[in-house]
Amino acid sequence: MGEPDEQNAETNRWRWRWLSIAIVLLLLSLGIATFSLWRVLNPTVEETVRIADVSSERLLGLGSVVGFAAPHETHAWLGIPFARPPVADLRWRAPQPADAWADTLDALAIGPPCVQLGSQFGGVPSDDPDGLAGSEDCLYLNVWAPRSEPDLVATAEERHPVMVWIHGGGNQIGHGGSAMYDGARLAGTQDVVLVSFNYRLGPLGWFSHPALRSSSTDLLEASGNFGTLDQIRALEWVQANIEEFGGDPGNVTIFGESAGGTNVLALLVAEASHGLFHRAIAQSGSTDSVSRAEAENSLTAEVPGQRHSTAEIVVSLFEKAGVVPDRDAARGYAAAMPEADLLEFLRGRSAREIVEAYRNPDRPDRLEVPRLIRDGALLPVADWLSEYRAGRFHRVPVILGTNRDEMKLFLSQDEKLVRRRFGLLYRIRNPEDYERRSRYHSDLWMVRAVARPASAIADAGFTGVYAYRFDWDEWPRFLGTDFSELFGAAHGFEIPFVFGNFNLGPSPLGRVLFDEESTPVRRELSDRMMGYWAEFARHGRPGRGSREDQPEWPPWAGTSASKTGRLLVFDSPEDGGLRVAEVTVSRDEVIAAVDAEPDLAQDEKCALFRDLFSLRPDWDIEEYRRIGRHGCADFPPGVAVR
Repeated sequence: MGEPDEQNAETNRWRWRWLSIAIVLLLLSLGIATFSLWRVLNPTVEETVRIADVSSERLLGLGSVVGFAAPHETHAWLGIPFARPPVADLRWRAPQPADAWADTLDALAIGPPCVQLGSQFGGVPSDDPDGLAGSEDCLYLNVWAPRSEPDLVATAEERHPVMVWIHGGGNQIGHGGSAMYDGARLAGTQDVVLVSFNYRLGPLGWFSHPALRSSSTDLLEASGNFGTLDQIRALEWVQANIEEFGGDPGNVTIFGESAGGTNVLALLVAEASHGLFHRAIAQSGSTDSVSRAEAENSLTAEVPGQRHSTAEIVVSLFEKAGVVPDRDAARGYAAAMPEADLLEFLRGRSAREIVEAYRNPDRPDRLEVPRLIRDGALLPVADWLSEYRAGRFHRVPVILGTNRDEMKLFLSQDEKLVRRRFGLLYRIRNPEDYERRSRYHSDLWMVRAVARPASAIADAGFTGVYAYRFDWDEWPRFLGTDFSELFGAAHGFEIPFVFGNFNLGPSPLGRVLFDEESTPVRRELSDRMMGYWAEFARHGRPGRGSREDQPEWPPWAGTSASKTGRLLVFDSPEDGGLRVAEVTVSRDEVIAAVDAEPDLAQDEKCALFRDLFSLRPDWDIEEYRRIGRHGCADFPPGVAVR
């Protein structure tokens, strides 16, 4: 009996040893994971101290300005005013030229961003209890240029192409001085002058009301598109001053992403921007806009306005100010008030009061603001696609593009679809459904951002249109999250490649996505993209970029009738690399593809149709009832799934 007992004791001792080792390894793994997560969520913040470089001093029309020596053999000038602060009586007015300054302006720090709700995702962080960030005094721009002594700045034929960046953010958040848009690498490696700037956002940038029109004889000022007017003012500043930085005012490319891309497409049809730019790049933009009636009218008008039209906002502001007892009384009070008094009331509201009135009741972290307004003076009354087809646009070379998985950026933030912890630990609830939603939403984005506008421009007989698709999805795994599956080639993910700058600022996401292992391949694709963008800026055609071993980027060459076009795909070598592809994509094809889904019942197909279309401005309930082969009349539309 003694020997078996000793064997059992020895066995138990080994079991405890292995269990102890396993526990230690588990604790070590948890410790490493915890430390990794802590390091990502709590990065070391280093203060940037910039010292003025006397060789960067430039004499502009309004005064002398000095910047600093930036990376990649560039000079940078940050926070230069291009308009007077649009405050007090200048709120909701066309931007006025900036005042001159007597002493040399130290352009060493970005100017304040425009008023917006705080956001960690491409916007501005906020410590305000209501989430407000930014300032009404925000019309500043930034310049990066190849480094040069004052007496050796490029002139005449040696001047550099100018690239003017229009930031995105739904025309509600963001600013031109974001870390993502640092222009040093693009300017220095591609020999261009790069400009970024702020423009008024949200209700301070887009606000159409009869009281504003009655107070101004300037039709453009009365348009309500003050953010668009800011963009035009920045381009006017470029025309007047960019030669002092070695830039060519006769060769200006505007480029922007998301809302910035939409603004590019708007500037193509804005007569007031004629001659201010000579090429255009719209990354993931759209031609979405609203009529003046939608932007202004009350919900009960014969032609009803949107939920947050200015008529409805005025009523809300009267209510919140305690001027009247209820909403019905506020409507009568607003209708009876003289327009001059109403305008004084509106300009007397704080930026905080204005923003609060526009909060989306279903999503308090967002504003519900009308899009660009088809006012008939600054922007045409007809939709922009009609303007393109009729040839009523600035006939400059254009690049249009989207990312293959645009919608994943937004789907990834939807708790119904993805569980999220600590801002970085994501779990997709139903991967098959997630991929399906992303594919169809992203295809529709390509229809709006590329196929429709490119084909409409081609319909007018203009051939200088080029298109791309960004497919890069080589992201790492982190603490169990596969970011290639979660994000893929998501909305905005091409921006670091275009700027050659893999810095998302304070967001921990960038430190996870842009790991050291992928740096060489990322940098290679980024260099190629920068080369194509710069070659387009130089000559109005992207050609082979800056390298002869790259594909020739062909024109789109599709029309509205053909629904087929050619584009350049940007991807990693493992997934096919740079290549030319022919694509056929349309709204009808997306509908047919959903209709043919073999694993979805009809009610599920109808739910997907609602998700794809019901939040769009062209949503048509009658089309929904008969959509696809079987229609959805038996499944009431309700609200979108998201």
